[in-house]
Amino acid sequence: MTTKLALQRFEETAAHYIHELDQFSMEQLKQKQSENEWSIGQMFQHLISSALYMQLRNLDQCLMPSQDPMVPETEKTEVGVAIFSQGSFPPIRIHVPPSPQYTPEQPESKEQLIQGLHTVIQRMKDIEPTLEKVSKQHTVSHPRFGGLCAEEWFLLVEMHYRHHLLQLDRLKQGLVREAI
Repeated sequence: MTTKLALQRFEETAAHYIHELDQFSMEQLKQKQSENEWSIGQMFQHLISSALYMQLRNLDQCLMPSQDPMVPETEKTEVGVAIFSQGSFPPIRIHVPPSPQYTPEQPESKEQLIQGLHTVIQRMKDIEPTLEKVSKQHTVSHPRFGGLCAEEWFLLVEMHYRHHLLQLDRLKQGLVREAI
């Protein structure tokens, strides 16, 4: 997939998330189906913070590679190769045990979530035109996927947002069941 197409798909997915926010009260956004589950609001927080503080930060590091010749470029793992050749994550739940480092905070307001999504959209729009000039040799390692270049970090944001649509649907169904 080209970065232009990925940006278009990302903008459509992010707009869908923003539209989805209209149907929830703050109480619903903070409602958890169990102690080990995230709320819908926490899932939104995860999407925003992982894009801004992991994926796009690592992309930025690929734009300014280390001048240290002792830093080896890392290869993609088998999982990384599979994800990028498929163009998406497998449609399975990825459960990470709750922890202070990983579990997102509850949102303070819908406006906070909307603003966060708009910030990610703008960063993606600003970055996309610069990617064609960036070397694919400069990588930053992802914990599961191995070394990713700037373009792959960019594509990963779109794949990640698309993947969480499944979680949003599941969490919405849980809200419906509890309302009955």
